[in-house]
Formats: sequence, structure tokens, C-alpha cells
Amino acid sequence: MTTPFSIEFFPPKTDDAATKLLHTFAELNALQPEYFSVTYGAGGSTRARTLGIVKTLSEASATPIAPHLSCIGDGKAEIAESLDTYTALGISKIVALRGDLPSGQVGFGELPYAVNLVQFIREYAGDRFEIEVAAYPEMHPQARNFASDIDNLVAKYRAGASAAITQFFYNPDSYLYLRDALAKRGVQPEDFALKAGIMPITNASNLIRFADACGADIPRYIRRQLADFGDDRAAIRAFGFDVVMRLCERLITEGVPALHFYSMNQVNPTKALIEALDLRQAVDLTFNQTTKSIKV
Repeated sequence: MTTPFSIEFFPPKTDDAATKLLHTFAELNALQPEYFSVTYGAGGSTRARTLGIVKTLSEASATPIAPHLSCIGDGKAEIAESLDTYTALGISKIVALRGDLPSGQVGFGELPYAVNLVQFIREYAGDRFEIEVAAYPEMHPQARNFASDIDNLVAKYRAGASAAITQFFYNPDSYLYLRDALAKRGVQPEDFALKAGIMPITNASNLIRFADACGADIPRYIRRQLADFGDDRAAIRAFGFDVVMRLCERLITEGVPALHFYSMNQVNPTKALIEALDLRQAVDLTFNQTTKSIKV
């Protein structure tokens, strides 16, 4: 049985980047992912661009699109408006997140945490949306400890979330520990899928910056090897492909319910992994070639 997979995009900032994203979408959509997700900037800073991408991609293909929705910086009225807009577009999946606190903002607003957002979505929209949330195999950087972080994930499940997507990681045991910890608390994989977030390795400095910002751990052997490669991009990509390929193979062997690829709006790193892992689904999801642009 082939492991399901999904792919994440972020909102482009320029018209050229938006045009490139359409081509990226077409190529990755040909691999037949389960769905694409689209991120949402801190405090709703990319709200309009996220909506534009979701609308355009929804019209371009039958592949489901799952917008991210964060509660930091948005009140209940704004979130309700977004939910109504997505309902009108035929969206059936939401990735519900707390989001990052924008610079200069004090306080967390009407819905301070992701669990509050999940509760509000269920209260406002009932079962209109499948809700996915974030999970942290190596602990959220602001959590008091592992136990409280896992308790928070369980609370999001009990509030109405149906699945979680993990932060990226390179130590498979951290994922397996979280999966088993959820099971000990009565949350079984068949009820609450723990999807593994996969970040391809193509650029050492970018990877380290992302990891330091979100609290993800880069194992020492990976950091040392990347440092040894210096500016040799070909060597970094070959090494990175091998590391992530072996990670995915281990996760698949362990029965991971799905893989979620952080594409960084690039084709080749994600495509190479999906093809090497033979994850292509046996369905036909046609891309509408008449789609010309995304409004940014």
C-alpha cells in the first residue's frame, strides 16, 4: 500500500514568484498528492495572498487545497469570515495554528492558542471542515516540557482536530516517541493521524535558520557534514537527499500514516523524493492549463 503524501506552499510576494508557483503546482500536482496546504503569515499578514492562492489552485485542479488559518492577530469575526469564504470555495480541510506573534503586538487576542481556534471552528462551522493541527516531535520551543506539549496536542484532538502535521525533524525516534506517547494517552493513529513533516535539505544556511527559529533539531552529524561541504551545493543536495530518503524509508517501515513535504515552493527536491520513494498515487487529477495567474 502506497503511503499518502501532501505538499505545502507559502504565499509568493511578487507576480513573478506567483507565476513560478503555478508551474511548480502543475509539476507537483502530476505526482498526485493527497492535498496541498498553503501557509498563512504571522498575524494574518498574508491573508489576501493565501486566499488568492487557495482560490486559484482550487480552480486549477481537483486536488484538494487546505489553507492554514492562525488565530494570532485575527479575532473571531475575521476567522468566521475566512471560514465562510473557504466554504464558498468548496474547501473542506483547514490547518489550524496559533501562529507567530507579529512584532510589536501585545497579547494573543480572542483566541490565544490553537486549541481555542479548533474549538471555535467546530462551534462556528460544525463538521464543515476537517481540521489538522501542528505537532512537535522535539517539543514546541515555548512549551514548559514534553509532557505539557503532548497534553496540548491531545487537547487539540479532543477539541475536534482529526490529524496533526509535525514540524520537520531528522531523528525518526523523536517522531516515534510522540506517536507512542499519544497512544499511551488513548489517542490512536486510526483516530488521529500523526503526519510526518518532511523538509528536503538543499541549502545549509537556510536549513539551520529555519531549525533555530522553530526549535527543530539538526543532528550533530548532519551539521558537521554540511559545514564540511562549505559552498559545494551539489554535495549538499546529494547528502541531503540521502539523509531525507533514509528518514522517509524508516518512517514508512514504521507505518507512518502520511508524509507532508515542505516544498519551499520548489519542484525538484520534493519531486525527487516522491519519485524515489514511489509514492505516486494511482488517480488522475488534471491540472487546468487555462489558469494564468495568482493575484498577490
